[in-house]
Amino acid sequence: MDNSEKTIRVLIVDDHPVIRRGVRDILSSGGPWIRVVGEAGSGAEALRFLSENEVELVLLDVTLPDRSGIEILKDLRQVYPQVRVLVLSIHPEEQYAGRALRAGAAGYLTKESAPEELLLAIERILRGGRYVTESLAEVLSKQATGEFAEGVAPHELLSDREFEVLRLLGQGKAVSQIAEEMGVSVKTVSTYRTRILEKLGKETTAELIRYALEHRLA
Repeated sequence: MDNSEKTIRVLIVDDHPVIRRGVRDILSSGGPWIRVVGEAGSGAEALRFLSENEVELVLLDVTLPDRSGIEILKDLRQVYPQVRVLVLSIHPEEQYAGRALRAGAAGYLTKESAPEELLLAIERILRGGRYVTESLAEVLSKQATGEFAEGVAPHELLSDREFEVLRLLGQGKAVSQIAEEMGVSVKTVSTYRTRILEKLGKETTAELIRYALEHRLA
Protein backbone atom coordinates (compact mmCIF):
# COMPACT_ATOMS: atom_id res chain seq x y z
CA MET A 1 0.00 0.00 0.00
CA ASP A 2 1.25 3.47 -0.83
CA ASN A 3 2.74 5.21 2.18
CA SER A 4 0.86 8.37 1.23
CA GLU A 5 -2.44 6.69 1.97
CA LYS A 6 -4.26 6.94 5.26
CA THR A 7 -2.65 5.32 8.29
CA ILE A 8 -4.50 2.17 9.32
CA ARG A 9 -5.16 1.74 13.03
CA VAL A 10 -4.94 -1.86 14.22
CA LEU A 11 -6.05 -3.65 17.38
CA ILE A 12 -4.38 -6.99 18.19
CA VAL A 13 -6.54 -9.39 20.22
CA ASP A 14 -4.70 -12.41 21.60
CA ASP A 15 -4.32 -13.75 25.13
CA HIS A 16 -0.58 -14.42 24.73
CA PRO A 17 1.67 -11.35 25.18
CA VAL A 18 4.48 -13.01 23.23
CA ILE A 19 2.20 -13.50 20.22
CA ARG A 20 0.97 -9.92 20.42
CA ARG A 21 4.56 -8.67 20.50
CA GLY A 22 5.48 -10.81 17.50
CA VAL A 23 2.51 -9.60 15.46
CA ARG A 24 3.27 -6.00 16.42
CA ASP A 25 6.85 -6.42 15.17
CA ILE A 26 5.64 -7.90 11.87
CA LEU A 27 3.22 -5.04 11.33
CA SER A 28 5.88 -2.45 12.11
CA SER A 29 7.97 -3.91 9.29
CA GLY A 30 5.12 -3.31 6.86
CA GLY A 31 5.61 0.43 6.78
CA PRO A 32 4.28 3.58 8.45
CA TRP A 33 0.79 3.11 7.02
CA ILE A 34 0.11 0.41 9.65
CA ARG A 35 -0.10 1.59 13.26
CA VAL A 36 -0.92 -0.71 16.16
CA VAL A 37 -3.00 1.43 18.51
CA GLY A 38 -3.90 -1.22 21.06
CA GLU A 39 -3.68 -4.76 22.36
CA ALA A 40 -6.26 -6.85 24.18
CA GLY A 41 -5.94 -10.17 25.96
CA SER A 42 -9.64 -11.02 26.03
CA GLY A 43 -12.88 -10.40 24.19
CA ALA A 44 -14.13 -8.05 26.90
CA GLU A 45 -10.95 -5.98 26.69
CA ALA A 46 -11.25 -5.81 22.90
CA LEU A 47 -14.85 -4.59 22.95
CA ARG A 48 -14.03 -2.05 25.66
CA PHE A 49 -11.08 -0.71 23.64
CA LEU A 50 -13.22 -0.40 20.51
CA SER A 51 -15.84 1.57 22.42
CA GLU A 52 -13.22 4.19 23.29
CA ASN A 53 -10.93 4.26 20.24
CA GLU A 54 -11.11 4.41 16.46
CA VAL A 55 -9.85 1.25 14.74
CA GLU A 56 -9.99 0.14 11.12
CA LEU A 57 -8.74 -3.42 11.53
CA VAL A 58 -8.84 -6.04 14.27
CA LEU A 59 -6.53 -9.06 14.29
CA LEU A 60 -8.56 -11.56 16.31
CA ASP A 61 -7.59 -14.88 17.86
CA VAL A 62 -10.19 -17.66 18.07
CA THR A 63 -9.24 -18.97 21.50
CA LEU A 64 -9.69 -16.33 24.18
CA PRO A 65 -9.98 -16.76 27.97
CA ASP A 66 -13.46 -15.31 28.39
CA ARG A 67 -15.40 -16.19 25.22
CA SER A 68 -14.89 -17.82 21.86
CA GLY A 69 -13.38 -15.50 19.28
CA ILE A 70 -16.23 -16.46 16.94
CA GLU A 71 -18.76 -15.10 19.43
CA ILE A 72 -16.70 -11.94 19.89
CA LEU A 73 -16.53 -11.59 16.11
CA LYS A 74 -20.33 -11.71 15.85
CA ASP A 75 -20.69 -9.00 18.50
CA LEU A 76 -18.00 -6.90 16.89
CA ARG A 77 -19.58 -7.09 13.44
CA GLN A 78 -22.96 -6.10 14.87
CA VAL A 79 -21.75 -3.15 16.93
CA TYR A 80 -18.85 -2.01 14.70
CA PRO A 81 -19.79 -3.09 11.16
CA GLN A 82 -17.25 -0.67 9.66
CA VAL A 83 -14.32 -2.43 11.35
CA ARG A 84 -12.65 -5.17 9.30
CA VAL A 85 -11.57 -8.36 11.07
CA LEU A 86 -8.78 -10.75 10.16
CA VAL A 87 -8.82 -13.93 12.24
CA LEU A 88 -5.31 -15.06 13.14
CA SER A 89 -5.50 -18.45 14.84
CA ILE A 90 -3.46 -21.44 15.86
CA HIS A 91 -6.30 -23.69 14.70
CA PRO A 92 -6.13 -25.23 11.20
CA GLU A 93 -8.38 -23.76 8.50
CA GLU A 94 -10.62 -26.81 8.41
CA GLN A 95 -11.62 -26.25 12.03
CA TYR A 96 -12.62 -22.60 12.13
CA ALA A 97 -12.12 -20.75 8.83
CA GLY A 98 -15.57 -21.43 7.43
CA ARG A 99 -17.25 -20.48 10.68
CA ALA A 100 -15.18 -17.31 10.98
CA LEU A 101 -16.01 -16.19 7.45
CA ARG A 102 -19.71 -16.91 7.93
CA ALA A 103 -19.61 -14.84 11.13
CA GLY A 104 -18.26 -11.85 9.21
CA ALA A 105 -14.48 -12.14 9.16
CA ALA A 106 -12.74 -10.61 6.16
CA GLY A 107 -10.04 -13.27 6.23
CA TYR A 108 -8.51 -16.19 8.07
CA LEU A 109 -4.85 -17.05 8.60
CA THR A 110 -3.11 -19.55 10.84
CA LYS A 111 -0.24 -18.43 13.05
CA GLU A 112 2.04 -20.67 11.01
CA SER A 113 1.69 -18.29 8.05
CA ALA A 114 4.70 -16.34 6.85
CA PRO A 115 4.96 -12.68 7.97
CA GLU A 116 4.75 -11.61 4.31
CA GLU A 117 1.42 -13.38 3.96
CA LEU A 118 0.02 -11.56 6.99
CA LEU A 119 0.95 -8.19 5.46
CA LEU A 120 -0.51 -9.25 2.10
CA ALA A 121 -3.75 -10.33 3.78
CA ILE A 122 -4.05 -7.00 5.61
CA GLU A 123 -3.46 -5.00 2.46
CA ARG A 124 -6.06 -6.96 0.50
CA ILE A 125 -8.64 -6.67 3.27
CA LEU A 126 -8.13 -2.92 3.63
CA ARG A 127 -8.66 -2.51 -0.11
CA GLY A 128 -12.12 -4.00 0.37
CA GLY A 129 -11.43 -7.63 -0.45
CA ARG A 130 -11.33 -10.85 1.53
CA TYR A 131 -8.31 -13.02 2.14
CA VAL A 132 -8.21 -16.81 2.23
CA THR A 133 -5.49 -19.20 1.20
CA GLU A 134 -5.72 -21.04 -2.12
CA SER A 135 -6.53 -24.34 -0.38
CA LEU A 136 -9.35 -22.77 1.62
CA ALA A 137 -10.70 -20.96 -1.44
CA GLU A 138 -10.99 -24.31 -3.22
CA VAL A 139 -12.86 -25.85 -0.30
CA LEU A 140 -15.26 -22.89 -0.06
CA SER A 141 -15.89 -23.06 -3.80
CA LYS A 142 -16.81 -26.73 -3.61
CA GLN A 143 -19.07 -26.07 -0.65
CA ALA A 144 -20.81 -23.26 -2.54
CA THR A 145 -21.53 -25.56 -5.49
CA GLY A 146 -22.79 -28.33 -3.24
CA GLU A 147 -19.97 -30.69 -4.12
CA PHE A 148 -19.41 -31.50 -0.46
CA ALA A 149 -23.09 -31.64 0.43
CA GLU A 150 -23.22 -35.42 0.84
CA GLY A 151 -19.78 -35.93 2.33
CA VAL A 152 -19.73 -33.09 4.86
CA ALA A 153 -18.38 -34.05 8.28
CA PRO A 154 -21.09 -34.33 10.97
CA HIS A 155 -19.46 -31.68 13.18
CA GLU A 156 -19.88 -29.11 10.39
CA LEU A 157 -23.61 -29.27 11.07
CA LEU A 158 -23.17 -28.13 14.66
CA SER A 159 -23.91 -24.57 15.67
CA ASP A 160 -20.93 -22.43 16.67
CA ARG A 161 -21.67 -22.90 20.36
CA GLU A 162 -22.20 -26.64 20.00
CA PHE A 163 -18.92 -26.87 18.13
CA GLU A 164 -17.15 -24.96 20.91
CA VAL A 165 -18.56 -27.35 23.54
CA LEU A 166 -17.40 -30.33 21.49
CA ARG A 167 -13.92 -28.84 21.17
CA LEU A 168 -13.67 -28.18 24.91
CA LEU A 169 -14.95 -31.67 25.74
CA GLY A 170 -12.23 -32.99 23.49
CA GLN A 171 -9.71 -31.18 25.68
CA GLY A 172 -10.96 -33.19 28.65
CA LYS A 173 -12.76 -30.32 30.34
CA ALA A 174 -15.72 -31.00 32.61
CA VAL A 175 -19.14 -29.51 31.97
CA SER A 176 -18.70 -27.11 34.90
CA GLN A 177 -15.37 -25.88 33.49
CA ILE A 178 -16.89 -25.37 30.06
CA ALA A 179 -19.81 -23.46 31.56
CA GLU A 180 -17.43 -21.10 33.36
CA GLU A 181 -15.25 -20.61 30.29
CA MET A 182 -18.22 -19.89 28.01
CA GLY A 183 -20.04 -17.75 30.55
CA VAL A 184 -23.19 -19.86 30.58
CA SER A 185 -24.89 -22.19 33.05
CA VAL A 186 -24.05 -25.86 33.56
CA LYS A 187 -27.58 -26.68 32.42
CA THR A 188 -27.00 -24.84 29.14
CA VAL A 189 -23.77 -26.74 28.47
CA SER A 190 -25.55 -30.01 29.27
CA THR A 191 -28.22 -29.09 26.73
CA TYR A 192 -25.56 -28.40 24.11
CA ARG A 193 -23.93 -31.75 24.90
CA THR A 194 -27.25 -33.54 24.42
CA ARG A 195 -27.75 -31.88 21.04
CA ILE A 196 -24.20 -32.78 20.00
CA LEU A 197 -24.76 -36.42 20.94
CA GLU A 198 -27.89 -36.48 18.79
CA LYS A 199 -26.33 -34.75 15.79
CA LEU A 200 -23.19 -36.90 15.83
CA GLY A 201 -25.04 -40.12 16.56
CA LYS A 202 -23.11 -40.77 19.77
CA GLU A 203 -24.27 -42.02 23.16
CA THR A 204 -21.63 -40.97 25.68
CA THR A 205 -19.30 -38.08 26.44
CA ALA A 206 -16.37 -40.46 26.00
CA GLU A 207 -17.46 -41.02 22.40
CA LEU A 208 -17.60 -37.26 21.84
CA ILE A 209 -14.07 -36.87 23.23
CA ARG A 210 -12.86 -39.64 20.91
CA TYR A 211 -14.60 -38.01 17.95
CA ALA A 212 -13.03 -34.62 18.72
CA LEU A 213 -9.57 -36.15 18.96
CA GLU A 214 -9.96 -38.23 15.80
CA HIS A 215 -11.00 -35.11 13.82
CA ARG A 216 -8.30 -32.92 15.40
CA LEU A 217 -10.87 -30.56 16.91
CA ALA A 218 -9.46 -30.38 20.44
